[in-house]
Amino acid sequence: MSTPNAESRESYLIRSIRADEWAKAKELRLVALRDPVAHLAFLETYDTAVARPDSFWQERAVGAAEGATGAQQIISEGPDGEWAGMLTVLVEEPGTTDWAGSPVERKQGHLVGVFVRPEHRGCGMTEVLFDAALEWSWGQGAERVRLIVHEDNGRAQAFYRKAGFLPTGVTVQLGGSGERELEMAVERP
Repeated sequence: MSTPNAESRESYLIRSIRADEWAKAKELRLVALRDPVAHLAFLETYDTAVARPDSFWQERAVGAAEGATGAQQIISEGPDGEWAGMLTVLVEEPGTTDWAGSPVERKQGHLVGVFVRPEHRGCGMTEVLFDAALEWSWGQGAERVRLIVHEDNGRAQAFYRKAGFLPTGVTVQLGGSGERELEMAVERP
């Protein structure tokens, strides 16, 4: 497949996954976990993910499929049916705690699992995925959307700034490693 250009992004369908597409969601996640910066971008390793039973992937797809309200996995699908990119939005409710154990003070979306296959990068697809994620989040009543990015993942940070996400000053320590993740967010318009 040739590298797409800016004009070709319109040939991709941006949509939420369906519950029965768990195998395709699993396949793309495993590809993402093999990316050279996966150790900076994901809190899971390839070995951990590939060892998970199919029931895990099935439940994950049901919980983030079209029509779900607590999460949404959005993909870009090429004309050939190949999934070129993905992200997931989790809804975090006030009064709960997030994945790192910090209190959630207001309803917000949390973007995770952002990935575009290398051969599909540079055509504006990630921006379209982000637009769909923000639209879905605002439709769920989110007051803001945030994401967490590794302090050494400069490529991702630059894109997130371009997409309107700004550093909030909140940092998250990763276990005992001393590595830090930075929170970036965009407020509801």
